[in-house]
Amino acid sequence: MNANQIVELIAALIILLASIMGLISALGLIRMPDVYTRSHSATKSSTLAVMLALFGAFVYFWAQDGTISVRLLLGILFVFMTAPVAGHLICRAAYRSGVKLSEQSGEDALKDILFKDKEQGEER
Repeated sequence: MNANQIVELIAALIILLASIMGLISALGLIRMPDVYTRSHSATKSSTLAVMLALFGAFVYFWAQDGTISVRLLLGILFVFMTAPVAGHLICRAAYRSGVKLSEQSGEDALKDILFKDKEQGEER
């Protein structure tokens, strides 16, 4: 086994790890009780899955062709920056539209802060 084959094997293992993380993300979407925990599950693990898959492809092409793909690096950066923000905005929109937390959740610490500000705004 030469160095290129070892690096290709490492790239394949990274991509396999990405598929396992994608499976964990899908299971989290099915098993979690409410929109908030589902969004958390989807953004955390699927972001890692996509980033690992792109990194595995980057390592493979680097070993195979000896080229560095800027597109793959930009894709990793783009997913890293946008997926958590999108998950946060989905949860924020769900909370502000009145979607209830699950019974299994702890306390709603944001409720007092948000609705106190609304009441003060209505009094003015």
